[in-house]
Amino acid sequence: MKYPASSQIAAEGGRRERERRCIVSHESLPEARLVRFALAPDGAVTPDVAAKLPGRGAWVRADRASVEAAARKGAFARAFKQPARATPELADQVEALLVRRCLDGLGLARRAGGVAMGATQVEDAIRSGVAKLLIEAADGAQDGRESLMSLHIGLRGRPPAAIGCFSAEELGVALGRERVIHACLLQERLASSWAAEIARLAGFRAIVPSSWPDSWRSVGWGMGGANAEPATVGVSDG
Repeated sequence: MKYPASSQIAAEGGRRERERRCIVSHESLPEARLVRFALAPDGAVTPDVAAKLPGRGAWVRADRASVEAAARKGAFARAFKQPARATPELADQVEALLVRRCLDGLGLARRAGGVAMGATQVEDAIRSGVAKLLIEAADGAQDGRESLMSLHIGLRGRPPAAIGCFSAEELGVALGRERVIHACLLQERLASSWAAEIARLAGFRAIVPSSWPDSWRSVGWGMGGANAEPATVGVSDG
């Protein structure tokens, strides 16, 4: 059975984003769909996922294939108009930095009081309609995940927007506990902002595990693959 998809919330809440040109595809895309790269003094290409490093930047679509193509085809040297050394592991570096950025953002959301943790708290958030985005540990037990998903479907008629790309240990470190299996974001603004970062990560790793039923997948997550389209991401409207 197919359930209605989660509502779509633009990453910038309706504000028009500044666009940049991808040095591989030459498309003009919103910055939220790109990764910036800077050139170190020694000529090494450096991922700048926060877009804060000084100097001239080169922008690449936020997916593994585009970053690998830029490194392989000399696109950075052309963009910087000088020799630029890009390692074959550049896409892996970007993925690691985006993972850290997403987990750090989750920690900030916790400190702002915008995260529920544990099955009981998440269940309460679903019942009260304040659960905006469900976060499930990739190595969590299936029955607990199914219980929360089924609850949301029963109450709302559709599955929640959900991700499952981090381990329980990674979530625990981000949220100040030893391990976290179930969590959810409670504030729409925080959920939308965090989801924009997750959308970039979706270009490098599966955000929704392939083992999840198709009916759980939200529009915008690219059916859980690492080639997801990161323009918008599904965020539950409660």
